[in-house]
Amino acid sequence: MLVQALLLLFVANGAPVVARQLMGGRFAMPLDGGKLFIDGRPLLGSSKTLRGLLSALLLTSLAAMLLGLPLVVGALLGLFAMLGDLLSSFIKRRCGIAPSGQALGLDQIPESLLPLLLLQSQLGLALLDVMLIVVIFVVLELGLSRLLYRLHIRKRPY
Repeated sequence: MLVQALLLLFVANGAPVVARQLMGGRFAMPLDGGKLFIDGRPLLGSSKTLRGLLSALLLTSLAAMLLGLPLVVGALLGLFAMLGDLLSSFIKRRCGIAPSGQALGLDQIPESLLPLLLLQSQLGLALLDVMLIVVIFVVLELGLSRLLYRLHIRKRPY
């Protein structure tokens, strides 16, 4: 189950990047509607879009089915991964880090840890499994991001 959970995390977090490549600017409406928080900074930022959220939900659901898991587990994992990513973006904006700016750890841990903790029993994972998957996800995500940047799929190498 560890490999399946890790694959689903990569699908959930990679889906918005792939969707941007395939769809360009279509459905790129910011989830925060361009609103500012009380600190005068963007709530989430322009890089968190409806397109990214929907692509993560759809592709993670399909990937779960292909891996022999219930569609709802994939949908929830995609949703929770995106909620973790949105939390990261919210915190980064409060710290003055621009949309798509790098924050090592903050960019990877919430989007992997949150879905794994919330779906731990559905995925049949022990707490040690969750921690191991998060560490593997962080390491692989950093390397994969650089590769995708070199292939001109990501805009930045992180």
